[in-house]
Amino acid sequence: MHKAIPGIFLSTLVIAGCSSAEEPAPPAASAPPAQSSAASAKLRAALLPVPKGMSVAYGPELGEFGTLKSTQQGLEAVRKARAQHPECAGAAQLDAAKPEVAKSPAAVVAFSAARGSITQAVVSLPKAAFPEPLPKQCADYTADVGGAKVTYRTKTLDMPTKGDQSRAYLTTAAGEKNNAQIGSVMIRRGTLIMSMLVVGQRVKPQGLYELANLADQNLARVKP
Repeated sequence: MHKAIPGIFLSTLVIAGCSSAEEPAPPAASAPPAQSSAASAKLRAALLPVPKGMSVAYGPELGEFGTLKSTQQGLEAVRKARAQHPECAGAAQLDAAKPEVAKSPAAVVAFSAARGSITQAVVSLPKAAFPEPLPKQCADYTADVGGAKVTYRTKTLDMPTKGDQSRAYLTTAAGEKNNAQIGSVMIRRGTLIMSMLVVGQRVKPQGLYELANLADQNLARVKP
């Protein structure tokens, strides 16, 4: 259940791994492709260092956001899941289906430990933009994931503002046999967007805020 599963659209994929017999294998970590732009390589400096007690499970992967294996895997999971509200699977996240987002330089990394996983992405957009807040209908909905019914309940966290804009949520996902919590943070500084997902049996808001502080400090060091 705690296998690190990379991607930005993780809520659905995480519970697919928790609720079904087969866990989708994360793409193998590899060196950044030669064609990765200097802009993507620069974003690597904004990624978190390996947290204490965790190890790198995936990445860093660099390149255009829409072409990253992690992004493609997340989009595929969203396509396969049958949700009560289909629009909720990628709500409050960057939309990789938009050409301007898909072509943006990005860097992604994932860490894992027995207690859970952390996945982080930093994307440099062509202009300042920030995802809309989670729609009301997405605060409580169900989905069929890998043949299992999963209920998602999300609350907005009162996280102190980071960067120019920020937002944080805590989602409890209950399957037929397994439960998980997913803490999500989104921070914007100028045209840079940082997205982070923390998955575990229990995700404490204070711990999520501390990770957000560190991520924001790293983001501030990167010049767009």
